[in-house]
Amino acid sequence: MAAYDRVLVEIANGIGTITLNRPEKLNALDWPLCDELREALALLTKSDGVRVVVITGAGRAFCAGADLGVLEANGPALVAAGKDVALAIRTAPQPVLAVVNGPAAGGGANLALACDYRIASDQASIGQVFAKLGLVPDWGGTFFLPRLVGTAKALELVWSARMVSAPEALALGLFERVVPHAELQAEARRLAELWAGQPAGAVRRAKEALYRSDASSLASMLDLEIRQQNELFASPEARERIEGAGASLAKRSR
Repeated sequence: MAAYDRVLVEIANGIGTITLNRPEKLNALDWPLCDELREALALLTKSDGVRVVVITGAGRAFCAGADLGVLEANGPALVAAGKDVALAIRTAPQPVLAVVNGPAAGGGANLALACDYRIASDQASIGQVFAKLGLVPDWGGTFFLPRLVGTAKALELVWSARMVSAPEALALGLFERVVPHAELQAEARRLAELWAGQPAGAVRRAKEALYRSDASSLASMLDLEIRQQNELFASPEARERIEGAGASLAKRSR
């Protein structure tokens, strides 16, 4: 476990876990937490031994957004940190899994939305609460939210500044999966272990391609697929798995 204060970092069985660690403040974002979060993301995403990155919160919240005291004193720095964090998550070669254990509000909501997948407790909630402070979404909210729920719904969520319950968030596509609170950590671990067991090169290329498709034509994506597959056909992992699948098929057909 790395020696941080406001985040806890653990690596086990190819899974790197970052736990936001200000439970007494509902893991609200202050400058030291943002700084440590950026460092932890850099540490894990650059490690060949980490196949999946998990982000969660200590205590009863995922992340309450900006610490209001810090926001008043140094709001622009917190907003700028969100750019670094969102880009680090989206450009990470590994899948990044948000384990939403409780409320995720403001910047905390968008930290979750930046991740590739969100599994949440049935006690979790998520909300774009910025309008309550006379602000607009940051930490990537204006990018992630309409892509998940559509523009009209995104505007409603922003203008209402309401917290969305886990069942509604699941229906809207803000959460991909909701499980009973007592089962959240075990279910998240099973999912992370499944992903960690896949060939890293194929996982990385799939993430790159699917995100690139948002701003690409069909023809350019077909060219990218051909290039990626040719690279993977030459990889030891793909060769071994293809040969194994072929041998298994031949055995079954006898």
